Amino acid sequence: MKLKAFGRSLRLRKRSRGGVGTTWILLMYACFMSPAQAQEKAASDADIIPSVQSAFLISRAKSHSISPENVTGAKGQGGKTDLQTGSARVAAKDLGVGWKVNPYAEVSAGSTYTVAQFRGAGVISHLWMTLGGTAEYRSAILRFYWDGEGSPSVEVPVGDFFGAGWGRKNEPQINSATVAVNPGSGFNSFWQMPFRKGFRITLQNRSSKPLIVYYEVSFSETRVPRNAGYFHAQFRMIDTLATPAIYIIVDGIRGQGQYVGTAISHGARSPGWWGEGEVKFYIDGDLNPSINGTGEEDYFLGSYAFWKPDGAMPDGDARFREQNFSSIYSGFYSVVPLEIHDPAYFGTSERHIGEYRWHILDPIRFDSDLKVTIQGLGWKGTEPHTYLPLRDYYASVAYWYQTEPHALFPALPEDSTLQLHDAH
Repeated sequence: MKLKAFGRSLRLRKRSRGGVGTTWILLMYACFMSPAQAQEKAASDADIIPSVQSAFLISRAKSHSISPENVTGAKGQGGKTDLQTGSARVAAKDLGVGWKVNPYAEVSAGSTYTVAQFRGAGVISHLWMTLGGTAEYRSAILRFYWDGEGSPSVEVPVGDFFGAGWGRKNEPQINSATVAVNPGSGFNSFWQMPFRKGFRITLQNRSSKPLIVYYEVSFSETRVPRNAGYFHAQFRMIDTLATPAIYIIVDGIRGQGQYVGTAISHGARSPGWWGEGEVKFYIDGDLNPSINGTGEEDYFLGSYAFWKPDGAMPDGDARFREQNFSSIYSGFYSVVPLEIHDPAYFGTSERHIGEYRWHILDPIRFDSDLKVTIQGLGWKGTEPHTYLPLRDYYASVAYWYQTEPHALFPALPEDSTLQLHDAH
């Protein structure tokens, strides 16, 4: 009865006052919604926030998946590749169309392949990918473009994007909230990536070797909130840290947004412990950091050099070993976990370390600009309890959301410079 009376009142006011604003009408109508109507509206508004809490809510979002078996993601268009053009046409010759005729794409040397593109509004919710062929991960560059922009918002080598920065056959096992790396080389991203007009994802093979890619991009066609930021990821690296021993994870971010993650590959070259350096966040014009950590392993949510007791030494002293771990918001892995009394731990050969830290529940918010750095810092072996600036190798990926347009990224190094090599 209240809604009917309200409707009659609006009609009378419209005739007497020459019209009522549409926004005002909708706002007043919302005040009279029943609990059932409010719940229905909440369900439709929740369709871009997938979670355990919202899994039971029915929405009007449309599900799409782009893969080599459905390159447009259009409804009812999967598994239609013919036997003359499919990448696995020989394997499927006895079975025919619909039987895994085109499960992968070949990216020839020096070429760029369009992984997925779409026009409309929505959210990418999952990307799965694995690479075959012989091209190295560092030669395979992922780029994401939002809403027809000319410069990518994501530009990262494939392995590094998924926290696997030490190349083929050295993939860690990662089981986190936003990235999963599963045996043998199953790369998964669960970063939520909204777009308003469309998106395009490309994969460039910068090497002279063949590259094969299996992939699937899952997304929903749906409304995007006005305050949703765009996903960004930027790669950087330095072969040898110079003086001062400060590595820039990212700088030059311009706009409003929030920083949500860091992945680092650290090549430790100095004998002994390598992780005393502090991570610092310079926010909105800071000359000194507003957020200043207490050490590398502290920032990645570990402590005391990631050591774990592992039996006893012959003299009865405790034996400690590096302990790899993967959790929902942070992780550490040593390609070859070492016992701290192992001569290799105090040698000069480069030790390969990987770490990730996701700021999902503690995003670093900025209004105009952001810079993130980490110090390269260890201990002097000749002077106990004295810091040693390091000349180590670092590569990193910074992840954040922001308003567009974004500042242009620094140019990637040449393909040969990106490739991994040990320093002795």
